[in-house]
Amino acid sequence: MKKARDWLAQRGIDYAFHDYKAVGIDQARLEAWCAALGWETVLNRAGTTFRALPEAARQDLDAAKAVALMQAQPSMIKRPILDLDGTLMAGFKPERYEQAFAAAGR
Repeated sequence: MKKARDWLAQRGIDYAFHDYKAVGIDQARLEAWCAALGWETVLNRAGTTFRALPEAARQDLDAAKAVALMQAQPSMIKRPILDLDGTLMAGFKPERYEQAFAAAGR
């Protein structure tokens, strides 16, 4: 998150930050992200919160179960999720941000 925020700030790009770890995320938005990016991309399986789940909770994952897990524990959502005029990206890679913002004319 810090690298993405620094990247945006260095380029003078205004953004709205939604701290879904602190304030949560509504189910409709989370489902939309999963529909656009794939729940496998949005769910952060590498994080400690996911890895700390009991094995039974990690078994037989599908979109509905992944959304329920992420809504119950938003720290399982990959960060950051960038919504650039309806174009969504998960995670931060400077070259992808450069391309996306150039394509958006920013």
